[in-house]
Amino acid sequence: MKNAFDKKVCPHKFSEGDLVLKKTSQAQKDHKGKWALNYEGPIVVKKDFSGGALLLASMDDEKFPFLVNSDIIKRYYA
Repeated sequence: MKNAFDKKVCPHKFSEGDLVLKKTSQAQKDHKGKWALNYEGPIVVKKDFSGGALLLASMDDEKFPFLVNSDIIKRYYA
């Protein structure tokens, strides 16, 4: 069963300089409720580590203090 699932999985490949969107945490309490944004960005990928970890920076070249898993990132198309 695992082998059948793994055939359909398409891992995301990001490289430095790609524009991406980062999924916002649902744990944050927002006064907008269901109208709150699901993704924040666009954000620039500064470094891609093995295992799917990404170092992100804002468009103003302000780095985020933590690494982000690539599972909560999707590509931004302008």
